[in-house]
Amino acid sequence: MTQTLHLGQTLNFTGDPFIEGPAAATHSSRGAVLVEGGQVVATGEADTLRARHGEAEVIDHGEGLILPGFVDAHMHYPQTAMIASWGKRLIDWLNSYTFPEEGKFADRAYADEVAGRTLDLAIANGTTTLTSFCTIHPGSVDAFFEAAEARGMAAFAGKTCMDRNAPDFLRDDARSAHDDSKALIARWHNVGRARYVITPRFSPTSTPEQLDALGALWAEHPTCLMQTHLSEQVDEIEWVKGLYPEARDYLDTYEAHGLLGERGLYGHAIHLEPREADRLREIGAGLVHCPTSNTFIGSGIFDMAARVAEGQRIGLASDTGGGSSFSMLRVMGAAYELGQLRRNPIHPAQLLWLATEGSAKVLHAEGEIGRLAPGAAADMIVLDLASTPGIAQRSALASDIWEALFPTIMMGDDRAITATYVAGQRMKG
Repeated sequence: MTQTLHLGQTLNFTGDPFIEGPAAATHSSRGAVLVEGGQVVATGEADTLRARHGEAEVIDHGEGLILPGFVDAHMHYPQTAMIASWGKRLIDWLNSYTFPEEGKFADRAYADEVAGRTLDLAIANGTTTLTSFCTIHPGSVDAFFEAAEARGMAAFAGKTCMDRNAPDFLRDDARSAHDDSKALIARWHNVGRARYVITPRFSPTSTPEQLDALGALWAEHPTCLMQTHLSEQVDEIEWVKGLYPEARDYLDTYEAHGLLGERGLYGHAIHLEPREADRLREIGAGLVHCPTSNTFIGSGIFDMAARVAEGQRIGLASDTGGGSSFSMLRVMGAAYELGQLRRNPIHPAQLLWLATEGSAKVLHAEGEIGRLAPGAAADMIVLDLASTPGIAQRSALASDIWEALFPTIMMGDDRAITATYVAGQRMKG
């Protein structure tokens, strides 16, 4: 089997920079990544690996920075076409923009077209793994997983379940939510690089009966992830209180129905009560920070410093189309800006870790994605740290890799991604 040796700058994490600081990363100004059979075989210094593997095909990326592909831990591929829709907050935004667009996914051909477009946009922006809500239509799930399979991508997704507070054309019921999801688990979960995620949209659009059914399904299939939304906006929380008057808090609407667990992904989690934060940390659940969405829809500011201090498991996500960019560089930049508003400037090492290995850990897939280490998939990007004149003039003054990288985090876009590889195959560049 042919080996390929990629040369360039490299940056690898050996620990968690939220715990160890920037020292958790190792930078080489002339490093290498050896790839064979779609996996990383070795990393190290370029001269050392060239001497050991003289038969390997060499691809020299020059000054490009070789990184793991970005991992987007929460997004909605059916909202791709309606990204950057003006002027609404969450509930009105769903009714005005989201639900009408999601109704179109009853047409399998439309679902196929949008799924392919979404994944191609992701690849162009250096994202090699997406975690997506689909629609209530099983065909929307098939479309997403088939498009990912055609591109060799790791994909996490599930049928969105809703049986109230949504248009009739977007409602299922407790039984069909369970049965459709169960059939999709049998068809897709752990098939190739696909992972099924049980997906109640959020408590306001599910009856207690539907949440019970999905909790029972999760108990039947504990290796699946479960994704939903939690405490995104203050008026949403008040809505939940009215719908679930017996619940102690928003999180309790999931916990009471078997939908709180270590493999749970809770998007946003901005306005947490102390009990909710304690329970999420205790159970080891995943919180997914969606900064571009939180600002675009006016939801609030995720308290990264508090959540890190608690020991929460945290990932990063675009939340497109609520988020206003397909670029995880822009998402990292927004996370930095929101951190500044809380007087907690997040270090570039921490931002990059959130977008790669941190999100992979939330997805319980850190051995496969989000890192460049032996045994991981060769999902890689090459980052140009001087992709525009504005970025180039700033990075030229850098005294270390973090000063060189930070301007691209703050000002970069798809032009900074000179190459994207999925399982070792070049998909861009």
